[in-house]
Amino acid sequence: MPKMKTHKGAAKRFKRTGTGKIRHDKAWRGHNRIKKSSTRWRRAKGKATLSGKSAKRIDRMLHH
Repeated sequence: MPKMKTHKGAAKRFKRTGTGKIRHDKAWRGHNRIKKSSTRWRRAKGKATLSGKSAKRIDRMLHH
């Protein structure tokens, strides 16, 4: 059986933490910053953690 390949699109968007959780950047950060309120911008700061089925699906794509 050949080796499984890493899904490169997922590898660029998601990172695995030291404990094995999957983190990603939040949405709505791309452009048009002026029209977004500071509250909205603050809420979009930092990283988000995946859980449940979505985390399992991405885990299979990254499979390390």
